Amino acid sequence: MTLNINKPLRVAPIEIPGRETTSSFMVRSPRLRALRIALTARMSGPGGAYNIGNLIGLCQGVTAQIFVSGDLNQLPWAGAPAAISHYLTGNFAAIAMTSATVIFFASGEVYHRAWNGRLKPKENLNRLGDFLSGLGAVCLGLALFELGHPLLALTSGLLHSVGKFGSACHRPGVQILNLPAYRLDPFRTMVLLSRLPAILAAGTGLCASLFKFEIGHWSTPASLLVCYLLWSWADLLLFRSSHPRAARDHTAG
Repeated sequence: MTLNINKPLRVAPIEIPGRETTSSFMVRSPRLRALRIALTARMSGPGGAYNIGNLIGLCQGVTAQIFVSGDLNQLPWAGAPAAISHYLTGNFAAIAMTSATVIFFASGEVYHRAWNGRLKPKENLNRLGDFLSGLGAVCLGLALFELGHPLLALTSGLLHSVGKFGSACHRPGVQILNLPAYRLDPFRTMVLLSRLPAILAAGTGLCASLFKFEIGHWSTPASLLVCYLLWSWADLLLFRSSHPRAARDHTAG
């Protein structure tokens, strides 16, 4: 008796339903999805833009301090605690800068809660965010003046704080200095203009570092430039709360 093995074997194809694709076999965690949604919501709006810039600036400053203060004979992170402590509380300028950073983080959180899921903010929370940001600008101005940057102290500090305090006191729809209602809010405009000298300084420093015109790593001015662009974007988003129609918006409670 012989077996015929020349005939090809025929196996019926197995059909997989359309919904049972490879993605169906991936582990989907509801917690990860909820975290992604929460992070996306947290990063949106003016509060998110402000605090992303705050976080980048803080991380860059701490990292730069660690590497500058580090001993060449030991690992960079060995002296990290002492470097971080000096960066945050080493002198008057450091304390003023740390105070400004903490207040700016708080104001960013208040802005987030004011604008979260809304086209127009909750007015009281938005005002509180403006007031806290004004306090932070005062501390920032003191730090910049102590560090020997009088121009930045006048713009990023004084001009910024006046604009923020003015925004905290001004009600949408109320005429300012006999200006027409369709004109830009002068207080919000002051805040936006206060960013320009720092943006120019950071951009100039970045070009000088890249083209070796001066000694220094390009990461510091690049980080500052990104921060100020993010903060400027948040400033622009806040203009929506100054429109006269915001006073008649029922969602801005």
